Amino acid sequence: MITYELALLLRIMPKTELKSVLKRTATAIFDKGGIIRRLDNLGAQKIPYKTASHGSVHREANYFVFAFTAPPTKVDSLIHECKRDVDIIRNRLYKVVEEEPYLCTLDEEMLPAPYRPEVIKMIEEAKKNEAKRPKFKYNTGLDYYPFQK
Repeated sequence: MITYELALLLRIMPKTELKSVLKRTATAIFDKGGIIRRLDNLGAQKIPYKTASHGSVHREANYFVFAFTAPPTKVDSLIHECKRDVDIIRNRLYKVVEEEPYLCTLDEEMLPAPYRPEVIKMIEEAKKNEAKRPKFKYNTGLDYYPFQK
């Protein structure tokens, strides 16, 4: 299953109502076969611009992020369900891309540039590309282009 992040902007409301909205969203994720990995509360903040949703204008919102794994076939129905919810101002779903581990050693970084493995590899690729590049023949007997300033 793929990991997703669901960013939610909820309207300003008391904690008890806020809890019920989060519970509804979590239940919707569980019903779709998802597993919640993390829930982040980013607090109540001003929205960068006024936003109209479900017939009312909002200038502030409660920001929450659900991190969950779910089958890709069920994600569209989850988004549709969030759009119908009156208490949710905005929702965005992002696919989490796992970063490849990068091993970095101080010994390699302290070497002068021509001795680093990455630089040696780039020099070899440049030599290969130079051999493939066609040479221009001038037919003038000169070793330079005479009309260049």
